[in-house]
Amino acid sequence: MVLTTLFISCGTSSKIIVPLNETLPSTNDNYTIVWVGKGKAFTFQDGKYIRNAANDYAFEVVQRRYTNTWKSIKNMHRVHPNYDGKAGEREQTMFFEIDYHKEGSQIRSEIHSSLGNGKGHSDHEFREQKIQFEAEGISYFAPYNTYRITQHYNYEEGVLTETVELFKLENDIEIPFAKIEEKALIFIPTQLAKAPTLFE
Repeated sequence: MVLTTLFISCGTSSKIIVPLNETLPSTNDNYTIVWVGKGKAFTFQDGKYIRNAANDYAFEVVQRRYTNTWKSIKNMHRVHPNYDGKAGEREQTMFFEIDYHKEGSQIRSEIHSSLGNGKGHSDHEFREQKIQFEAEGISYFAPYNTYRITQHYNYEEGVLTETVELFKLENDIEIPFAKIEEKALIFIPTQLAKAPTLFE
């Protein structure tokens, strides 16, 4: 099994991940959310998913919501001592832009990212989302060619749960390869009544 691009790898490419802009991002023209969480990795073997803790990662996402366009930067950190490097560097950065539009009563989306481009759908409050896109820049012999991301935003509890699936799509048949189960907490701009920590 080819593992050169396992688990959403940006590899060691020198390509530009985050789009260039002479103006730095602001928090004034969008709703900015920061997600902080962990991803648990699994590989598909003998008809079932098996834990692969060496590929687990911690991550932070800065998500900027500009009305019907979202722009997110994700930083991933693989810190397990047994990580073998087959998914690229331990520290990786990814960029995602999602544009939403309405088709009848449905909310549809188009995604442009550093991993590939695709489409998806959501409810009107962006609580349940699913996006799917082709993996770009990987070998034809890689064990996957498609990503599917399923998101559940529980705003009231401040939790995002997400499943990232990697699979080979051939003649409309899905061949599972791996998945990551993510869970993250929400952080939004706020004011503090006092210093949150004290020296002891």
